[in-house]
Amino acid sequence: MLAYVFWHWKKPAIARAEYEGRLERFQSALADHPPVGFARAYCCALSGAPWLNAGGEGYEDWYLVDGSAALDPLNDAAISASRLAPHDAAASAAAGGTAGLYRLRVGASPSAPRFAYWFGKPEGMTYRVLYDALEGVVANEQAALWGRQMTLGPAMEFCLHALRPVTLPATFSAVEFPLRPVWPRAS
Repeated sequence: MLAYVFWHWKKPAIARAEYEGRLERFQSALADHPPVGFARAYCCALSGAPWLNAGGEGYEDWYLVDGSAALDPLNDAAISASRLAPHDAAASAAAGGTAGLYRLRVGASPSAPRFAYWFGKPEGMTYRVLYDALEGVVANEQAALWGRQMTLGPAMEFCLHALRPVTLPATFSAVEFPLRPVWPRAS
């Protein structure tokens, strides 16, 4: 599974509730008429990430797809048919954005994660050792470990999404970001 991750932030003149309403309408239109290879999406609000609005408040949308062949249909679907108007409404309220591509490495992605831990691979550690070191955390916490693909994206190499706070092994120097689910709303 791949995730196209889009980080964005609203224009200062747009109220938070208005911006999030536009995001919800777009995500709903996409969910109602999904393109081939699209699994699902979720959107979270966060602040403090240096790659997002210079560390200010912003959003990250995670679009989960079956593989790289599903990226073109997702891109085309976002701006066509019943999704065009809600997409354009949301896009017109955005002040900026950037994106990345991540592959699910360990676990299963929660539908509305509440915490994100971003980190790089410790120097000298192999990827296999990294995955093995985090496998227990991911399994115990019903979390997901995502790894950046082909250095595509401004964020750190790895993201661990979890429903509640987790403790990573001491060898990992992670930055924790509380997430506020925007789409789908947490129950």
